[in-house]
Amino acid sequence: MRYLAIFDIDGVFNKHNMFEKQFNLRYFEMDQHGGASPTIILTLLEEAAADHCLSMKWSLYDLFNQNIGWVLLSGYMQMERYPLYKEKITIRTWISKFTSIKGIRENIIYDEQGNIIGRAKGLWLFFDIKRRMPVRIFDDIKEKWSCFPEESIRYDINKKIEAIDSAQYKKCFLVHRYDMDSNKHVNNLRYLQWLIETIPNEIVDNYYMHSIDGRFVGEAQFGHTIESLTEHENDAHKFIHTIRDLDSNQVCSTGRTVWRNRV
Repeated sequence: MRYLAIFDIDGVFNKHNMFEKQFNLRYFEMDQHGGASPTIILTLLEEAAADHCLSMKWSLYDLFNQNIGWVLLSGYMQMERYPLYKEKITIRTWISKFTSIKGIRENIIYDEQGNIIGRAKGLWLFFDIKRRMPVRIFDDIKEKWSCFPEESIRYDINKKIEAIDSAQYKKCFLVHRYDMDSNKHVNNLRYLQWLIETIPNEIVDNYYMHSIDGRFVGEAQFGHTIESLTEHENDAHKFIHTIRDLDSNQVCSTGRTVWRNRV
């Protein structure tokens, strides 16, 4: 891992920094087709972000000890292909914009030859875990982050995705302890896994998830029953999704996915 010095269009040094981390894809991270799954890619994106925080002397556990955490509000990921077994990838990540309580994290995924195979961005909220409310980002974090206003991909992650009330494909899940994260709510990755479980087998067997656009609007509670709803959206390879807590009747997440042929 290392910091990358960024130069402006005239080659003049810019103090804003990006962060890189390399990963070797392992056997247990492969799906049935021998490639990394969408869930694994999102896991690695979060790991790169966590190490970026650690490099600034503000690890996620340093924050946790002060009852603070980062909560994902919305995000988008687009993959041209998924890395294979033992392939090395590099994730480059940086902050493109932040307010007093939120920050936008950008990501670009490279293969060993330096080709871009994926892009992602997410809107993160600085959150008081104990009081369950947003708080101001520490000044020291903002100073060390700085800000490099370049987007990894042009995509509006603030646009609302409406929830659906009924769907052709649906399944229910019980929220277990292993679904919870250090912020004491269901991990974002679990929502993706619940979503994928409702995708028709014909799609999963013959297509790959090209993109996912998600909004996280409520908290699923431990011990509650979750319903995952999936419906076609104007195209056989496009879907709209809703995750709902049946016990509280609260929408937890909404999203869209686009799938492409594996050939």
